[in-house]
Amino acid sequence: MYICLHIRPITSNKNTMTLKNPYFHQSFINNRASFSLRVHKKYNWHSNDNGCFMNQWKLPFLNTHQRKKKACIVGCDTKCIKTMMVSSHGNTKTHKVKVIVAVKKCSGGGILSNFLSECVDGIKQLIGNILVLELVSVDLDQKTNLEKKTIKGHAQGVEKKERGVQYECTFELPSDFGNVGAVLVQHEHHKEVFLRSIVLHDVPYGPVHFTCNSWVQPKHDCPVKRVFFSDKSYLPSQTPCGLRRLREVELMLLRGNGEGERKSYERIYDYDVYNDLGDPDFSIDLKRPILGCSEHPYPRRCRTGREHSIADPLSERKCLNIFVPRDEAFAEIKQLQFTTTTISLGLSAILASLDTIFIDQNLGFASFQDIDMLYKEGYHLPHPEPKWLTLLQKVIPSFIKVATDNKKTLHFDTPEAVKRDRFFWFSDEEFARETLSGVNPYSIQLVKEWPLRSKLDPEIYGPPESAITREIIESQIIGYRTVEEAIVEKKLFMLDYHDLFLPYVSKVREIKGTTLYGSRTLFFLTKQGTLKPLAIELTRPIMDGKPQWKQVFTPASHSTDLWLWRLAKAHVLAHDSGYHELVNHWLRTHCALEPFIIATNRQLSTMHPVYKLLHPHMRYTMEINSLAREVLICANGIIEISFSTNKYSMEISSVAYDQLWRFDLQALPNDLIHRGMALEDPNAPQGLMLTIEDYPFANDGLLIWDAIKQWVTEYINHYYSNSSVVKSDQELQAWWTEIQKVGHGDKYKEPWWPSLETPKDLIDIITTIAWIASGHHAAVNFAQYTYGGYFPNRPTIARIKMPTEDPSKEEWENFLKNPEQTLLECLPSQIQATLVMVILNLLSNHSPDEEYIGQYMEPSWAENQTIKTSFERFNKRLKEIEGIIDSRNGNYNLKNRCGAGLVPYELMKPFSGPGITGKGVPYSASI
Repeated sequence: MYICLHIRPITSNKNTMTLKNPYFHQSFINNRASFSLRVHKKYNWHSNDNGCFMNQWKLPFLNTHQRKKKACIVGCDTKCIKTMMVSSHGNTKTHKVKVIVAVKKCSGGGILSNFLSECVDGIKQLIGNILVLELVSVDLDQKTNLEKKTIKGHAQGVEKKERGVQYECTFELPSDFGNVGAVLVQHEHHKEVFLRSIVLHDVPYGPVHFTCNSWVQPKHDCPVKRVFFSDKSYLPSQTPCGLRRLREVELMLLRGNGEGERKSYERIYDYDVYNDLGDPDFSIDLKRPILGCSEHPYPRRCRTGREHSIADPLSERKCLNIFVPRDEAFAEIKQLQFTTTTISLGLSAILASLDTIFIDQNLGFASFQDIDMLYKEGYHLPHPEPKWLTLLQKVIPSFIKVATDNKKTLHFDTPEAVKRDRFFWFSDEEFARETLSGVNPYSIQLVKEWPLRSKLDPEIYGPPESAITREIIESQIIGYRTVEEAIVEKKLFMLDYHDLFLPYVSKVREIKGTTLYGSRTLFFLTKQGTLKPLAIELTRPIMDGKPQWKQVFTPASHSTDLWLWRLAKAHVLAHDSGYHELVNHWLRTHCALEPFIIATNRQLSTMHPVYKLLHPHMRYTMEINSLAREVLICANGIIEISFSTNKYSMEISSVAYDQLWRFDLQALPNDLIHRGMALEDPNAPQGLMLTIEDYPFANDGLLIWDAIKQWVTEYINHYYSNSSVVKSDQELQAWWTEIQKVGHGDKYKEPWWPSLETPKDLIDIITTIAWIASGHHAAVNFAQYTYGGYFPNRPTIARIKMPTEDPSKEEWENFLKNPEQTLLECLPSQIQATLVMVILNLLSNHSPDEEYIGQYMEPSWAENQTIKTSFERFNKRLKEIEGIIDSRNGNYNLKNRCGAGLVPYELMKPFSGPGITGKGVPYSASI
């Protein structure tokens, strides 16, 4: 094969042509048939990031005898040199293919004041930058039955775009090359770049799209070429022959070898136990048990390979910026919003004052008027006099440290619930309503048996019988003569935090500034469809040589009993807040999802249709989980500082996983049935009859569940026509096996794991995962500030025991003289309340780049007309659901979601704008 050069000369003589200051663009390199431009050694080259230059370059003429098959073009200005490829035998035709690469600016690490300037600098650096591309055929060579040699070229940044830089490259593609199924990319600049997409134009079979959305590392950091497959989906058995090896190799690279400490730029997905929550090297008191073993079962997290602690060789050393695979990190717009919100909320100011605050961290609020002033004047931090680095300062992420906020006042927005009714939190009706339409609608359950009994060992914890007697209940259930009759009619409901918390009461009470009980709270379903609180039982087990103590509190009109009831509610709300955050939020969504994300990346190729279906549901989860391990759930983190369960919080989460978590019960219909909140009814909408007709979370959640399931059903049935296709899919089977054996390995032998043998099995599994990441997470996350931003409504800690539990004369007299002060002493301290308010505000915020379920079509889905049509139906149904929810919120017959001063239930409305909106269902647990 030979190359004809059409050259525009400036000066020439017999032997040479001189081009002045040419700009050399590596337009292509054909590693099957290319040639070399020979340059006299006496002319010196110099180079920079934009290419190779000479002040004056003399190019020898090429004679016919200088035609060669192997060489490379070092760079030619397309304005000066035109190339065309012709077969030396005259029988191979080629055609030009233009490749457009969309690249986002390089990550410079700047987040705050220098963010905009770094955007500009990053774009400047990208212009002239080189990306080496290789086109990969889907076909094998017919003669050798081996992979065809790739077509290689150099793409260069040529044009600024709004979101980055456009790279271009022109290839000469042989007519017998076949379809392009993958592009290999190597990055020769010194900084990572973010590839958005690659598009091949002018190919006979139409434009070929490669959605990348991935960081590509410099060649010196990562010499292995990145592979990007086209948007077309393939089951493993359907993979074109030319791509099969690349498909397998890419998965091997993502799995790694399980050795060494992970570097920030790597893309390796592997498993480890939760052995990084403590900080024993700083203080042995900060040692925490390993979660993910026979003693403390737990899901697995992403392996980082950090060095182990000296004080506790089983634990990893504490560090900031915990590794997550590079593509799992926040995008810059998300990082900027997250950081800016954190600073504006005052965490940086808290940091500067922690040493002073911690001198009296138990300082409470003097009055409820002082609490109200948080929203009017803000919270004035004391002037810091730092003497040493506090423990909390050690675990706050490094991105907060760059803050330059010098304000000494924390300002809080008034939560929506307070705006509508400033006394809402005092109401028993609101206390009950929020179990159905508040931030934790997952705990309420039907009472199915009587009498209530504990399953704990009575020799250790005391008599198992509940102190809630039939006399207490039957005096309040108007219209029913007996408890048994009310149970048969499904009128009694309960929050049960008795057996989970009771074993930790004595341990928690050894910690200053907190207390704990086991608790049960009973409700009665009225004729109006609302719940009425009946009784709260608080239990202290046998401890310190004292017998079991338990007492039942009921709504009352007498002042003493009324204030005792209010105090009992504060304790139950602290239990509910802890269970919500540790179990229904962290464990069941963020924590349980991480093994699914790891397995999906390790076992399912990006070409796999199930990977493409799940990918939106995995966005940002691993990053936010790593931040949680740095700040929230770590030793002496915000959860331990601010929640009743203190240092035992994560251990209790492990107990809940061991005793309560089942994958099959994460499906919304199964969860509702298991809690007695619904019955199967094929004639009812969604196939379920709700036990409480007006249960806003269930009513709206089932609409989202059904929409997801219909979309997943149509998608899966398109690729899996029968059970044999499911069973023979090696990647899919390896994925499901690894999730059970490794990701949730402590529960591998449980009989409730679904089998994966039919398309229906796969539909149920994928729908459940998608629901956990979207609807479940949205339901327990985005109303946190609405209801918890005014902390008396949802205190996270109860700091003192009930006045009636073994009171001293002084304690009882103080309660009688000033019961309001006793309640204030029970509620969180100033530092506990403000820390939680900051975090709840942060977690309730939607990012500007939030991706809501069904809002935008993934590029790969648009490649297939059947899938595209199904998604459009999905999108249309979600818009209909928005209208249904609006209609329900305007129906005054639905008293659990509509009424004077009530916050309407909008958490299952699929779409939202940025900020704290109390609505919007993102694809993933992204915050």
